Amino acid sequence: MKLSKLTYLFGALGGLLFGYDLGTVAGALLFLVPDLHLTPAQEGLVTSSLLMGAAVGAVLCGPASDRLGRRGLLILAAAVFGIGAVGAGAAPNAGVVIFFRFLMGLTVGNVSVLVPVYLSELAPAGMRGRLSGLNQLMISTGIFIAYLVSLALGQFGAWRWMFGLAAVPAAALLAGSLFLPESPRWLVKRGREQDARRVLSESRTPNELDAELEEIKRVNEEERRQLNWRVVLSSPRLRRILFIGLGLAVFQQIMGINTIIYYAPTIFKDLGFNNASALTINAGLGAWTVFITVIMLLLVVDRIGRRKPLILGALGQFLCTAILGLDFLVGGQRGGAGWLAIAAFVIFKAVYSLSWGGIMWVMLGEIFPLRMRATAMGIATFGNWAGNFLVGQFFPVLAASAGPAVVFFIFAVIALAAFLFAFRFVPETKGRSLEEIETELALGEKHAAVQTTTQRG
Repeated sequence: MKLSKLTYLFGALGGLLFGYDLGTVAGALLFLVPDLHLTPAQEGLVTSSLLMGAAVGAVLCGPASDRLGRRGLLILAAAVFGIGAVGAGAAPNAGVVIFFRFLMGLTVGNVSVLVPVYLSELAPAGMRGRLSGLNQLMISTGIFIAYLVSLALGQFGAWRWMFGLAAVPAAALLAGSLFLPESPRWLVKRGREQDARRVLSESRTPNELDAELEEIKRVNEEERRQLNWRVVLSSPRLRRILFIGLGLAVFQQIMGINTIIYYAPTIFKDLGFNNASALTINAGLGAWTVFITVIMLLLVVDRIGRRKPLILGALGQFLCTAILGLDFLVGGQRGGAGWLAIAAFVIFKAVYSLSWGGIMWVMLGEIFPLRMRATAMGIATFGNWAGNFLVGQFFPVLAASAGPAVVFFIFAVIALAAFLFAFRFVPETKGRSLEEIETELALGEKHAAVQTTTQRG
């Protein structure tokens, strides 16, 4: 039986958990804050408690996935997430909400590491961008579903149901994970070559299978002898791999996307829209994001590549956040300011989804050497969640004290820094096997990789 696209879809379901829980808090805050009489700091903590848990879960994921396997840890994460969702929905006070959202965050951190690694290790090189990018599509879909749920339940102020319904995608992931194959690269690492061959045979021709299996074994044996954390941290070339991954992960989160995900309805309400209008606009932004993410998967990541969209995407986000800063600076609460903000959000989401939103996750699954891949992904994803936490926790506080214009100008400066980072350090990885990427990055052959890939394209 051939490895079906449904297998990849189930593998990416962890992204749906990720997305739903990111998106649901945006609508829930409109009703949770007055219901529980939260201060701006407490509002930020309700949002960021999940992000704190995710940062911890990302770090713990590496050793756990190396021991239990990618599939085994996905099963465990889905079960724990479902428990957390029900607990958050039934919570009697803010403290209990924060606790269960932290618990959910542990599992979100796990799946945010596991899914890109799992999909990149399972997919053939020529399809890896699209299939790994399913993670971002599922994240966007989860956010959109959360927005629709918030819109439907908003008329009742039912924030508890908004949280509790996260148990549904958790159950889907749990059921789907029972039928997923294990990562062939993890199987080789554990000495289970025949099992790895069987998994690879479902999506490779016999010639491709033998060549890829030999390459995995060769690189795995080299790393078994040479790579450890002391070598990684003491080697400038290997440190550069970790630096690139960590930089991609952190910049993705601190250019402003989470302000839109978490606080867009609150921002629109501050600009003069009522609750229903704010939630409707937010749902529209979610649908737009899913559409653009599909375009990214079909037309960008495996055709244009990774590096160029990251460079152009950072420039686009710089322009959008600068416009938002000016809008809030001179527009106040006038109607025109609200519509200009909507337009800037629409463009920002399109630019983000075509570039940093999905491509960052694809690249994190590609650039790390096999033996350190899960652990290095944990560190990079910890940085991703740490940046996410900073935005989620401090945006309402900083916006209340300094004003949203200042916040968006800060995001514009960060986006400009991301542009410089991508232009200077990020390699092109389109169409290359994981082992080729690893060898070239370890040797510091970025420009050779870019040139060779350009010639192939």
